[in-house]
Formats: sequence, structure tokens, C-alpha cells
Amino acid sequence: MEATVLTPELLLAAYAKGYFPMAATRDDPQIRWYYPQWRGIIPLEGFHVPKSLAKFMRKSPFTITTDTAFPQVIAACAELSPARDNTWINDAIIEMYCKLWRQGFGHSVECWQDGELVGGLYGISLGGAFFGESMFSRATNASKVALVELVERLKAAGYGLLDTQFVNDHLQQFGVVEIAREDYLQQLDAALQISPKICF
Repeated sequence: MEATVLTPELLLAAYAKGYFPMAATRDDPQIRWYYPQWRGIIPLEGFHVPKSLAKFMRKSPFTITTDTAFPQVIAACAELSPARDNTWINDAIIEMYCKLWRQGFGHSVECWQDGELVGGLYGISLGGAFFGESMFSRATNASKVALVELVERLKAAGYGLLDTQFVNDHLQQFGVVEIAREDYLQQLDAALQISPKICF
């Protein structure tokens, strides 16, 4: 499934049906829609904080905010570096997700250190489902701390689903699991019926 014109309305409709967009590269203008047979999610009640990270967080190394720097967060997630020579976030995705942020559907968690943005994540909230998109870190554990903050807020607000799209080594330490598309769609439908408290 491909689309030449990306709009906020199309994005929300796609998420509600289990699809999500990606570009092949940072410079590729084409949007490709993904509907994987296997989907990564983090069960909110099964979220695990590694002991070393919990110890690190007790030092309160970062100032944490939400929704104050969404454009900066998504731009940082799209940056190329010696460690990452490619990304799936192109200009069209940046533009549309910033529109969703302005409409109240896009959300970010930011970690600051000495007034500098050093890590964070962003995603889309629809009903009681949160679709995590990407994260970045310029300081030790910054993206991990942002994820812990996100999960705490989602749990407190009564969300039913945290979608990570894929499973990777970074997320496995937090309890991510892979489920079949049919199971995912059931959980998604249930989460979309939830009206969570405001948590951003």
C-alpha cells in the first residue's frame, strides 16, 4: 500500500486500522505503508525497568517535559550520524507528524540537561492507544528515561496499548513482546474504545 499524499486524516485512519508509514531513506519522498504480520507491543502492566536504569534514575539526571519540543524531537530522531547512516523519517513524515502534534494527537517526551535537549521520543495517541514512533539519545540513558516516563504516564491515564511496531534489542530489556496481527488488531480495537485521562 502506497500513498503519494500524506495527510493527518489519512495517518489517523491508517493507525486505527493497524497500518503505519515509513520512508525507505531520509531522502526518499515516497511513503510506504506497513501492516506487519507480527507486531511489537509493550504490555503496560508488564513493563520492566532494568535495575541499573532504576539506579541511574534515582539520581534525577534530567529535567523531563512533555509536548514542549515536539519538532525538535522528531528532527533529532531523523538526524543522520556516523552511528546511523539512514533513517525512515523523511520531510513529509516530519511535516505531517508536527501537524498531528498541533492538533493534539502527536506527543513527545523530552529529557533536558543544563538547558539542552539530550533525548526523547515521540508518537501518536488515539483513544487509549499510543503508537511509539522513534526515540533519540545524546546523553547516557536519555531515551530510556523518556520511555519510562511515557509508560508511567500511560498507565496512570488508563491507556490500553503501547505499540512499538517492531521488536529490537533495545526494547527487549523493557518487556516488549511480539504478537500476531490478529491479536494486535483485537487489542487495538479495545484500546480505541478507551477515553484515557489527559497525561501530556
